[in-house]
Amino acid sequence: MNIIDEPESKLDRLLRLASTEPAHRPEFCQHLLDSLAYVIGSTGDDELGEKYLDKGSSISLQSWERPDGTSVIPFFTSLLHLQKSVETESNYLELPVRILFEMTLGSELMINPNSEYGKEFLPDEVASLLQNGIGQETQQRVIEHETEILIGEPDKYPSIMIDSLTTLFSKHDCVAAAYLALIQDEGEDEVPNLIIGLQGEGDLDRVIQEAAAVAWDTTDEDEIVDFIILGEDEDDGISEYFFNESKPFYDRSWGSRLKDNTLTGKA
Repeated sequence: MNIIDEPESKLDRLLRLASTEPAHRPEFCQHLLDSLAYVIGSTGDDELGEKYLDKGSSISLQSWERPDGTSVIPFFTSLLHLQKSVETESNYLELPVRILFEMTLGSELMINPNSEYGKEFLPDEVASLLQNGIGQETQQRVIEHETEILIGEPDKYPSIMIDSLTTLFSKHDCVAAAYLALIQDEGEDEVPNLIIGLQGEGDLDRVIQEAAAVAWDTTDEDEIVDFIILGEDEDDGISEYFFNESKPFYDRSWGSRLKDNTLTGKA
């Protein structure tokens, strides 16, 4: 099998970035679902070459066995990555990733195994991706009763999470500013937790879904992070605190400067 190098695709670039920076993972997941993948498998006949399958066609996908005896279905962002991962001539198929995930729901998958940048996908993560395009589910809670809320600055500043969220928000022009505080609903919460307040316009709900996934990846597993959309005209106590007694950790003008840093030039 001849292996020919090829330029880095957008999907490969996002996978590389997402491997070290959680802020890029939502964009990677969204792009992945709209991409094509290569899988080792066959249609059950001996006919080789390019062909189109009808809906409901039967196909067989190859799974690999891990050292611990569990199995995983490999898939690849390009034919090059597939070629580098197999040692013998193998039949392969090109499938939309969304279709692949739907077909294999309940199984564990791995993208680009034996490559520098790869990732495992567990069944719950795949189900969440198919449902909302985000690898981690978020929960919405509504406080329907009058309660006393304590809010202030956190004793321990979550630098890793804030750095990643700053990178994420710089991707979204709809985010004007973001604030951080420690909050406790004395009627509901035994201990205080972090809260992120977003100011802006547009689809901030979608941004919150992405930010929640980033927060999940950059905090302890049992740590809770709340998100709230702030309104200039709302006298809800929380907005008043952020606007009058706090400073944003992210401002849209700073995000513009972050983008400008990606420009290149000649020395």
